[in-house]
Amino acid sequence: MHSNHLLLEEPIRMASILESSKSTFFPAMSRIVGTLGINSQSVETISACLKAGMSVARFDFSWGDAEFHQKTLENLKIAIKSTKKLCAVMLDTVGPELQVVNKSERPVSLQEETLVVKKGDTIFIGQYLFTGSETTSVWLEVTEVNGEEVVCLIKNSATLSGPLYTLHVSQIRIDLPTLTDKDKEVISTWGVRNNIDFLSLSYTRHAEDVRHVRTVLPVMRSDAILLGAETLRGLYPVETISIVGKICAEAEKVFNQDLYFKRAVKYVGEPMTHLESIASSASLVLGTGSHQGKASVIICFTSSGRAARLIAKYRPTMPVLSVVIPWVKTNQLRWKFSGAFEARQSRIVRGLFPMLADPRHPAESTGATNESILKVALDYGKYSGLVS
Repeated sequence: MHSNHLLLEEPIRMASILESSKSTFFPAMSRIVGTLGINSQSVETISACLKAGMSVARFDFSWGDAEFHQKTLENLKIAIKSTKKLCAVMLDTVGPELQVVNKSERPVSLQEETLVVKKGDTIFIGQYLFTGSETTSVWLEVTEVNGEEVVCLIKNSATLSGPLYTLHVSQIRIDLPTLTDKDKEVISTWGVRNNIDFLSLSYTRHAEDVRHVRTVLPVMRSDAILLGAETLRGLYPVETISIVGKICAEAEKVFNQDLYFKRAVKYVGEPMTHLESIASSASLVLGTGSHQGKASVIICFTSSGRAARLIAKYRPTMPVLSVVIPWVKTNQLRWKFSGAFEARQSRIVRGLFPMLADPRHPAESTGATNESILKVALDYGKYSGLVS
């Protein structure tokens, strides 16, 4: 099989496909973003999700109020402490989304090839409506419009259950802002108060938006897979994360690192910055050619996380252990350590595994300090399965 575009090893051998998966502490180099919600709010479930491979917790404000999400966040903090696994927090805005409230909360059953009348406006015959509930989705085709009443043909049988449905309309622009007033309020209150790590804007509107992003990021790659309804309200959130991690691990077996490295270097161009040169060299020497497979991990000391992210950008074949060195700040009244935010933001980067160094170590680099931190990093690597 030949596929340079997909960056696959060539050829893909049948032996590699049939090879049984080996159990590891980290299921894959790829990151998994899990959405926490009604079926994944408890400390026990969140802890299991972290152990299964979730590295970023997504809070979708399309569902639930600030109080619900605050409780979920507090449970996440407890789970992080008990599992000793760092996890970043992503706030996902509502955006230009139409929502339908089912006040009775009784399931709504819809049968294929029957007609249903809906209240609506600016909907045209032949358009499609897509309504998603907490358990399934239904596809409606508009057949007749009488004033504000819209007659739709049900295209698939479904039972919509739960208190809230989302509605999507094809071939029409919804005149709603990308960032609604509710979104702005949530960001400025809940988001700022909880020092979130990532902000996600919902609903890209045009294919041109995607094409524009691709011109900015021509190296086609992805660091993470985002799970939405599968973990928010799905019946098996932990199992879903585990299976997705295994799928990623299998895909990584046939990833052509040599080809990817050449493309990444070509894209960066010359002359490289000093830090970029060090990062690419580390990946080249340890992750490719005759040295490939001889090192089990790359350990990088960093304060901002930038150096470690640069190394991970070149996707060496082994994980990058990012040791974040904290800096002590003071306002003459109290001490404050930086580093936790930088470490959490690294959790979305493929192949990057951050850890916080002991704040009692001085920030200034000395031989004794580096040796002490390196020992702690190696011990952590052995504990976590990164170092054999």
